[in-house]
Formats: sequence, C-alpha cells, structure tokens
Amino acid sequence: MIWAAVLLPQTQLPILPVRTEVVAPIRNVTFDKEGKARRRVEGGNPRTVDGILIFDGAQDGNRQVDPQIAVGGGKVLHATNLGLTIYSKEGEYLNGVPQSEFNGGIDPKLFFDPINRVFGFDLWNPWDDEKKKPVNISVSETSDPEGAWNTYPVPAPDGVDGGAIGHSREWIGYTFPGGTVNTFVLSLADAKAGRPATVYHFAGNLGQPVFTQDNDPILRFVRFTQEEIIITGISSGADGKPQITSINRAPHNFTSFAWPPESPMKGTEAKTASGDRNPKVIALQNGKVWFSQTVNIGGRAAVQWNVFEVSGKKVQSGVMAHGTNSYIQTTMGVNKRGDAMVGWQETGPDMHISARMAWRMAGDRDGALRGAKNLIEGLAPTEGGSWGDYSGTTVDGDNMLDLWTVQSFANAQGRGGTVIARVLMPDSAD
Repeated sequence: MIWAAVLLPQTQLPILPVRTEVVAPIRNVTFDKEGKARRRVEGGNPRTVDGILIFDGAQDGNRQVDPQIAVGGGKVLHATNLGLTIYSKEGEYLNGVPQSEFNGGIDPKLFFDPINRVFGFDLWNPWDDEKKKPVNISVSETSDPEGAWNTYPVPAPDGVDGGAIGHSREWIGYTFPGGTVNTFVLSLADAKAGRPATVYHFAGNLGQPVFTQDNDPILRFVRFTQEEIIITGISSGADGKPQITSINRAPHNFTSFAWPPESPMKGTEAKTASGDRNPKVIALQNGKVWFSQTVNIGGRAAVQWNVFEVSGKKVQSGVMAHGTNSYIQTTMGVNKRGDAMVGWQETGPDMHISARMAWRMAGDRDGALRGAKNLIEGLAPTEGGSWGDYSGTTVDGDNMLDLWTVQSFANAQGRGGTVIARVLMPDSAD
C-alpha cells in the first residue's frame, strides 16, 4: 500500500468529509445465494501438530494468493484472490463461493466485529462495465457467515490496487491509493441492517484502518513517516456524522523502517518479494494498537512487531531475524488478555517459502516471543517477483482468547497454497 503524505495540524480539528453519496446495497439472502451460487471447494484436512490445530486453506495455485481470515459465530471465514471459503472451527470445509458472487473484485481483507457480531470484507473491482471501479464492502447481517450479506459498491474511479479495511463499533473505514480523496467511511449499523448507507469521503489517505476489538466508537487510522507514527481518529459529531477529531503523532523509534529486500529461494536465482514495511493488519485491543511489519535487518527481510498507545507512545516492540533466511509477509493478532501471535513466511537459499508462527503470553518479557512453530514446508521455488501479498492473523471473535493465522507456502509447482492454524489459549495466563 502507498500512503499519501497528508498531515493535518491539530488546530484544524474537527475536519469534515469533503463529499457524501448514498449507496444502496446488493443483498445476498444467504452466502451461497440459497444454493444458486457457484460452489467453491477448497481446503480442510484438519490435523494436530504439537497440540496446534492445522488445516488446509485455499490451494488456488495463485502466485498472489492474498490470504485472509476472520473467526466468529462458531466458524472460520477465509478469503483469497479467487474466492471465499467457510470452515468449522475444527477445520472441516462447510461452504465456498467465488468472489464474483459478491459483485467481483480482488485484494480481499476480512474482519469479524466482536461487538456487533458481524463479518465484513472488501473487494476492489477495476473491471466493471461502468468504469466506476467500485470497492465492494460486504457485511453479514448476523454472526453466521452462511447467512445473509449486504454488499455496498462504493465508486472509486481513481483507485488502484492496495486498499485496506477497518472498523469500530460505529463505522467501517476504507483507504486506497489513487487520487486525492481516498478515505471513506460508512455506518456499520446501516450495513448490518441492509439500509442504503451514506458514504462519507475524506481528503487524503489516512493510513491503515484499525480492526477495533474494544467496545470503542472511534475509528482509527495509522500511518507512518520516516520518523513518526500518526494515529488519526474519526468520531461521530453531534449530528451523528463522522468527522476527524484527533490526530496524535509521536516518534516511532523503530529498530528499522527500511524496506525489506527481495528474498532468495532454494533452487533458483530468482528472488521473491518480501512484503511491506507498512503493516497489513492493525488491531486495537485494551486501548493499544498492535501490528507487525516486514523490514530490513542486516540486509535481509525480518519481522518487527510493535505495541503503541493511541497517543502514539510506544509500549513495546520486538524483532525476529535470521542470519541466513528471510522472514516475509507478516501479520499480528492479539487477544483480550494481551497474549499475541505473529505469523509470517520463511525462505532462504536452502529452503522454499514455508509458513511459520510464534506467540507470547501477556506476562512474558517485553519484546519476546516464544519459539517459532513450523506450520508447513514449501516444496518448490517460485518464479520470483510478487508473492502472497498478504497473510492474516486474528483473534477468535467468540471467546476473544484463541489466536488464528493463515499463511502461504510454495506448493510442488512453486505456486501458492495456504495453511490455517489455531492456538487454543488457556483461560488464565501461564
């Protein structure tokens, strides 16, 4: 994602939207349109390794898989660039459809809102006949992803690939590269109910929208300069309409904020893309924002994870790096107690792209993760260049304790497969 450098001084607050429009939803009576949708069957095959539940996600064979995951309502919703799949929490396949059943598009991002008990995701569709290049925001009406959904096609004619979605108790937010008005929000309550929704557009790109796990009405966005973290808050005004009411900025003091270099792979001179120093998933839990990012440590891609207060003050951070191999495409999830999981992929001159994760308990030493777990080993080199683009790591929205991740790996053809893993966290910290 490319973020525009739009910095707004505190003296200008509050900042109002620059335009609005009303968007009517497209309603799917059920996830699979009452059985009329094209069926997509992917993954399953649950197994337990070292006490960790692991099962296959989509095996699309797509070099840019874009894997994402959201968990709630007793089920797991998984998305890639070719479709959406639902599993039980035991890893059994339940249902699946291609993305064309939700007005089409690519680059999915998923969330489960534990306060409103709904799923949501976005798809960016640059191929529509009307040339509006809509961002399709879809929200379930209940906590059951197999039930009814409402999709809001928000026109974004200047948009390009690389958008991001987030939510608070009251608002859904989306930012995208392209143009000068590239942040919009809409009412989560309207989307859940399937009402026509007023979409409020703000100038500039405010950064990555946050997944708000707290019972918090403020929708926050996080972006970075070379030196600072900037956290912007959108709240409801007295008239119920959204406005920017806070901009907090502080030195981020990252160990590294250098772009990760491309990474080597066994069996080829080609190198794979490593990810993005701008995080792909940011969660707000217990009043703090949690995220990981891929950076350059010692000339190789490495994982850096961070916890900040919403004021911008750093709470803790940690780095995972390897003397030979590269750690790429990372995301981080956190539960209500402050236990956290980091997922990523590992590659190197003597190995293929493989899926990894590690976690920490809230009482562990600051900056420390417990030992890495190998989820699945890669089988062949890729053709190089873009790979995976994302991964996903999140909390179970039902108990707000268990942690889940989805990661890519290179299959026998050097193409993208995915694996999903769950760590059951104890009711009390050990």
